[in-house]
This record gives sequence, C-alpha cells and structure tokens, in this order.
Amino acid sequence: MTEFPLIEVTDLRRTFDVSKPWLERTLARESRQLLKAVDGVSFHIRKGETFALVGESGSGKSTVARMVVGLLEPSGGEVRIAGVPMTGGSHAAERRRLRRRIQMIFQDPFASLDPRWRVGDIIGEPIRAFGVAENRRDVTARAGELLRLVGLDPADAQKFPHEFSGGQRQRIAIARALAADSDFIVCDEPTSALDVSVQAQILNLMRDLQDRLGLTYLFISHNLAVVRHMATTIGVMYLGRLVEVAPARQLFAAPRHPYTRMLLDAVPDLAMSGRPRTPVQGEIPSPISPPSGCTFHPRCGLANDRCRAEAPAPIDGVACHAVAEGRVPELRASA
Repeated sequence: MTEFPLIEVTDLRRTFDVSKPWLERTLARESRQLLKAVDGVSFHIRKGETFALVGESGSGKSTVARMVVGLLEPSGGEVRIAGVPMTGGSHAAERRRLRRRIQMIFQDPFASLDPRWRVGDIIGEPIRAFGVAENRRDVTARAGELLRLVGLDPADAQKFPHEFSGGQRQRIAIARALAADSDFIVCDEPTSALDVSVQAQILNLMRDLQDRLGLTYLFISHNLAVVRHMATTIGVMYLGRLVEVAPARQLFAAPRHPYTRMLLDAVPDLAMSGRPRTPVQGEIPSPISPPSGCTFHPRCGLANDRCRAEAPAPIDGVACHAVAEGRVPELRASA
C-alpha cells in the first residue's frame, strides 16, 4: 500500500520583477528585467521523512521554502499539504486549520527571535495564537515542557534571547516551531550560522525530535555533508531547477548529474578514502539572464551542442542530456 504524500509540490515557479523604475527605464530605453528564481520545481514528501534541497547560493532553495510555508505567493504551480491546495479561492477553512501544523526554522537564530521578548513569551505566542492552551498557567507550563524537550531548562523562560549562545537560541527557535503541535517543519539553513560542533548537536536534536514526534522536514542547505545524515531524499537545485532527485544513500553512492558530482567532489574526505577532492569550479550564472539550453552547460565538461540549445527534461530523477545519452562515465563506489 502506497502512503499518500503529506507534501506535494507541482511545477512550482516564482518570478521577481527586478526592473528599474518606469521613468528611469523609459529614459534609458531599457526593457523590464524578470528574475526566474524558481522554474518548474516538483517533489513530494511523505509523513515522517526529510526531503533536503541542496545547491549553491542563488539556486532558489530558500525561495522554494518560503513558497511551501506560505510566506511567498507562487507565480505558478501548486503546493498541496495533506491534499489541500495552499493557494486559490477554495479550501480557505481547511488551509486555516493546516496553518498550525506548518512552521519554519530560520537560518539566523540571532535575527529570528525578538530581542525585546522573554523566551517564555516567544514560545508562548503560537501556543496562544493557535489555541493550544487557554490560560496563562497552561501556556507557561507548555513553554516549560518545550524548553525541556529541546535540552534547556524551564527557568530559561524568564531570560531574554541575548543571554543565550547561538546554539541555545536555535534550540529556542525549534521549541517555538513545535509550540503549536506542528508536524511539518521547513528548515532554512538551520545550522549554517553555528559552529561545527554546535551544528552536530542541533542536527542530532532534530533527528531525535523527528523520531519521537513523527515530524516531517523540508531541509534547505548548501552543505551536502550536513544533509547526508538528515535526509531521506535529496533534491539538487541549480539556477531554479531540480537537476537530480534521489534517495540520500543512492545519491552519495552513485551521483549521476555532473553538477551533483562536482558538489560531492568538493566535500572534505573525512574517511581518508584516497578519493580526490576538487573545489567547485566556476560561478552560478545570473538568473536574470541565464544560459540557453541546460543552464549548467557553461560549467560542464560534458556539454555538447544539444546541451547549449535544449533544456533537458527530468528522466528517472535526472535532468541531463549527457546522462540520458550515456555520456557520463560510471563512478566506482568510494571505500
């Protein structure tokens, strides 16, 4: 029996108008400039799983995250959560009921917590807003439970965010995300602002909470080493498009798209397997004027005339003419 996906993202698109003001454009005889941040992204996430989006800065990962959680309106495509479309005129009542189940953890714990509020009030706000608890005593008790759940002390509720370290602040952000009894959490680079040792602690906490509470994650990261231990499935983004989607173990054991291989070749060889590591070559092009055809072709050693002229459609989770034509050499699994 196939389980119904909790999250379904279909042909999601987002375009930003980055043009100069009308008068300035008119005087300079310039046309409007449109930036395609996300261009036809589709994936699904089953309950209790983690789908990770990875790629370099500027690939559109965070824009996808904000559309999924409802902070940005899509220019096209659809997001369905528990079968309910999150845009459009219908299903408004069902969307309101779903809102409490969807929360987000942001990249910078120093910026995502209000410095003027005590921690107890920060965690208590969604508890009151979504009616999880009615009176002040119950809200305080629930906030204390959540602080204990993320490895802090209930007495910390009386402190302000500036009294905590970066890792502790991210624990508070996680507690706030869980305050409304949410079960789907979008994590936008949740550890990138933290020290490496603290990153491991936060990732272990998130895994433990997922196992204990049955949470579903959309995990955004530019760091493949981080998502290796978090993700069930990984989607690799490049310039607004998904170029490869595969189960995490399969992607690390046998990456197929040349861009995925380039990202993996840059990961430090902590196992000292002897496999060569190569720094990422080139820079991601401007999404305002992307290359024709396959947008990765200026950085790809396997590109041919077809790659430069025709955008590849995804086949078996990979959007690459070289893969489809068998021009990509096989990789031996690393030791």
